[in-house]
Amino acid sequence: MFKTVTIVGVGLISGSFALALKQHGLAERVIGVSRTEKSAKKALELGLIDEVMPLDAAVKAADLIYVAIPVDASISMLQQILDNVQQHQIVTDAGSTKSQICAAVDNHPMRARFVAAHPMWGTEYSGPEAAVKNAFTGKACVICDAEKSAPDALKAIEEIYQTIGMHLLFMSAVDHDMHAAYVSHISHITSFALANTVLEKEKEENAIFELAAGGFESTVRLAKSNPDMWLPIFKQNRDNVLDVLNEHISQLRKFKAALEKENYDFLQELMQQANRIGKILE
Repeated sequence: MFKTVTIVGVGLISGSFALALKQHGLAERVIGVSRTEKSAKKALELGLIDEVMPLDAAVKAADLIYVAIPVDASISMLQQILDNVQQHQIVTDAGSTKSQICAAVDNHPMRARFVAAHPMWGTEYSGPEAAVKNAFTGKACVICDAEKSAPDALKAIEEIYQTIGMHLLFMSAVDHDMHAAYVSHISHITSFALANTVLEKEKEENAIFELAAGGFESTVRLAKSNPDMWLPIFKQNRDNVLDVLNEHISQLRKFKAALEKENYDFLQELMQQANRIGKILE
């Protein structure tokens, strides 16, 4: 158990993490650091945090500092935090990209106190009011460049995520970003594009509302995600996202060609190939 945990950013991920810590008895006190008074107040009202402090005081008071803010802001934030931690403290993050974050702190004298992690869970909603209980149960948490973290810090973070129900994967930050582009980032960019396609072609908002069935709604759900969070992810993982996006466009062209040429055997073959994903996900 940690006596005091500081969460930097009081939103969906950090709020759900704070709930999980309290539910499993992993933290006696949770301090929140927020750039907006509104978010801090809401997090207090919801019981996600016990008090609000400025960053410097919150870092000094904490045994564990958990950073869950947009990945572009995480770089300078983690550097600032590592400048002020002691050997008994642990710093971790929840960023959806890892390469630039890890590279930015690799030569920091307190690098060993940092554990780079990505709990693979999220929803299209944001803010402290989006936090939910049992959010991480049954999901994967990727820990990156584990060999660069101190053994005690690494063990503590592993135990936290295992206790709240996650299974652990270990890989380099570079490999993480490649795989995250393939299974997560492309899903979001495709959802944004699909939403724009429908908005462009279907001018009747009532028709979208009335006719949108479960399939469309589930596919386009991610288009409701916060652009302020996803723009930095796409920027930091640009090369990998472009790689998988080019492949996705190639696949769309195959479907388009099959329809244009009325090659329905090929169209069926493409769909049958896609069905293989079901066995993997099951």
